Amino acid sequence: MTEFASSGSKSDIATNIDESIGPDPSLLIVDDDAPFLRRLARAMESRGFAVDMAASVAEGIAKSKATPPKYAVIDLRLGDGNGLDVIEAIREKRSDTRIVVLTGYGNIATAVTAVKLGALDYLSKPADADDIFLALTQRPGEKAEVPENPMSADRVRWEHIQRVYESCDRNVSETARRLNMHRRTLQRILAKRAPK
Repeated sequence: MTEFASSGSKSDIATNIDESIGPDPSLLIVDDDAPFLRRLARAMESRGFAVDMAASVAEGIAKSKATPPKYAVIDLRLGDGNGLDVIEAIREKRSDTRIVVLTGYGNIATAVTAVKLGALDYLSKPADADDIFLALTQRPGEKAEVPENPMSADRVRWEHIQRVYESCDRNVSETARRLNMHRRTLQRILAKRAPK
């Protein structure tokens, strides 16, 4: 379990909040992992955000339509659907929301889709609160640091399969046809977690 500890002093955080968050501190966090959701909400509140929580796509969409937030942290894989639907709902109501996508199933294709829909950044779970805060408050033109370890060959293959799967609108049969792969083999690959 990831604990959300602050790396700076309270005065440093207060200064960052004043400069980084701005006048609208509203933050919607959408995640179906209840303990993670509560811990992240507390950590973000301690950094100056006014946090609202949702545990499903349906709840996230409803809250986005009722009160579109300035900031959002959205898990992609939720029990009742895909977090990309929440991003679309936010964008229908507010174009300036700064959105960070979280997932335990990180893949390039979904990241690209999320960015096309308006996400600012993409972080793999477990992400710590400092990383999420920095992603939410980064200035235009700032780039995330390049990872120290490159992807393994298995991970590159998995990413390619995920990219084709997303481009086929998550249609397993069409993806299998394009990859010249047996449908059941593809289903087994899609059901597994990403390789390291």
